[in-house]
Amino acid sequence: MVMDELNTFKLIDRISTLLRSEERKKYAAFALQPIHGQVLEYLSKCNKHSDTPASVTEYLGLTKGTVSQTLQVLERKGFIEKTQDEVDRRIVHLRLLPSGLDLVKVAQPLEIFQQAEKQVATQKYNTLAEALKQTLIALQQANHSKTFGLCNTCCYFGERDNYFHCELTGKPLEQADTDKICKEHTLSAD
Repeated sequence: MVMDELNTFKLIDRISTLLRSEERKKYAAFALQPIHGQVLEYLSKCNKHSDTPASVTEYLGLTKGTVSQTLQVLERKGFIEKTQDEVDRRIVHLRLLPSGLDLVKVAQPLEIFQQAEKQVATQKYNTLAEALKQTLIALQQANHSKTFGLCNTCCYFGERDNYFHCELTGKPLEQADTDKICKEHTLSAD
């Protein structure tokens, strides 16, 4: 690893540490841990195909046990509810309740991130978010991890008979789901 790569890694690591510290403070005010907020945040953005405990586990890179305990806490506190899939009763779907959605709105985004983003000025990117997005994509590809990107940016996103359609699953998509996170996302070759 060359020095610039090492410095970039350290910078990203430090930014992550600072964000996690701020996140801990915010959620502590609600008697929650950061993991609870991360699950709520994910559920506020995922589509109906990705609102399962298995998807939460995979997206956050946690163990099934940790996610199970986290979901129990969030359900007990009235932030989420679990429902069985109507077609496949083995599948459990997770839904944010109004109190969970309210918490996501109150707790995000972190002020220090907003301050940092305002101060960013680079020649290659207009915002820190653009630079970090490209970094994230590169890291995901190098790590062979799923991208969990927005449905409408996926190589399988398409239209049939004037309706949105997922070419991977062969199922139609609702307009509301096209700008939400999907676990099956695959980057377009564009």
